[in-house]
Amino acid sequence: MRGTSLTSLVDAPIASSPADSLRCRNCGARFPLGPQHACHECFGPLEIGYDQDAFAHITRDVIEAGPRSLWRYAGLLPVGQDPATRVTLDPGLTPLVRADRLAAELGMRSLWVKDDSANPTHSFKDRVVSVALTAARQLGFTRVACASTGNLANSVAAHAARAGLDSIVLVPADLEPAKIIQTAVYGGTLVAVEGSYDDVNRLCSELAETEAFERTAFVNVNVRPYYAEGSKTLGYEVAEQLGWRLPQQVVVPMASGSLLTKIDKAFGELTSLGLAAGEWRVFGAQSAGCAPISTAFALGRDVVEPVKPTGIAKSLNIGNPADGPYALDAVRRTGGAIADVGDDEIRDGIELLARTTGIFAETAGGVVVATLRKLLAAGALDPAAETVIYNTGDGLKTLDAVGGRLSPTVTVKPSLRAARAAGLLD
Repeated sequence: MRGTSLTSLVDAPIASSPADSLRCRNCGARFPLGPQHACHECFGPLEIGYDQDAFAHITRDVIEAGPRSLWRYAGLLPVGQDPATRVTLDPGLTPLVRADRLAAELGMRSLWVKDDSANPTHSFKDRVVSVALTAARQLGFTRVACASTGNLANSVAAHAARAGLDSIVLVPADLEPAKIIQTAVYGGTLVAVEGSYDDVNRLCSELAETEAFERTAFVNVNVRPYYAEGSKTLGYEVAEQLGWRLPQQVVVPMASGSLLTKIDKAFGELTSLGLAAGEWRVFGAQSAGCAPISTAFALGRDVVEPVKPTGIAKSLNIGNPADGPYALDAVRRTGGAIADVGDDEIRDGIELLARTTGIFAETAGGVVVATLRKLLAAGALDPAAETVIYNTGDGLKTLDAVGGRLSPTVTVKPSLRAARAAGLLD
């Protein structure tokens, strides 16, 4: 941030945290904890580094005795160890649903759906925002902001409203109406930008460097290292809900690619700490309308070429994914795969999931189910292995995606004669 130093922003150090530094994912350089997201040496992305000795007291019993929210894992996160410091709607501990009927239809042995639509603003973004805004407050910021494809905007606006913080969120002007309304209702400033998410994100990066936004925490810009760590809790929870067993396979939707990398990171941390055991494979799912990571995987490339997003899965429409190379690494290292699916396949996936599990997913969930089916057909995913798929948002946010395909089965007059004529008494 221009004209801003860590010492001018921090009201008080982040106390009692296992985090000890910011570390560059490219060159390994280390920096003090603060509002910084890019390496000063190579311009690579930064992530949170931890003092491994600070994890010594973390046991299954300690976690299980914690609150029924993501904060039961506070000892593994960079902020929030003191409950009084948390800016949160207390998301987490969402259902892990056994999907036997879906498994049978797809020819699988064991399948689960991690349903994060059950979070307070009905998407997994409540996890990352709780961690990011807790960090922002501790770092002395007085306003919060974000660039969003919708779900993040909903969550930032809601968290800010709960905490009494000013918020400003920027979204593409063609966002789904339900996500626009859900953001606006919380009373913060909502800016519709005439352009794609990548245009919105670029504008936010430029605003973050101006004096007018000097004390504004952009959750996915200057406090991004903290924000990203919230996604780890989706990995921790699945392992705990399976009885501290790691699933053999997971299928994760990809926009920036960060969620996939953090779930993989969570499994690695649980293994290194002796809290869970097992081997896992990570699979990525993208929409064909915005599939830069999937394309790079198919071509065997390490570089992800930006694309112009199209298609109905707007929550995944990030044409220049910041974590794309790291997602590729996680998938290849674990022996997984990445695929993409078209709009009609996505709609079919939404309906299949709803019909067999009672879960109505937004378009990202349809991407995951359709990709699961595609990977099975290609022989890339083992139908006999225990598998978890991630639904990251509520279908009520993206009604337009399936609205044209769904209607009443039959319309009748209010009489038995009409009901009989319609075959309802057969």
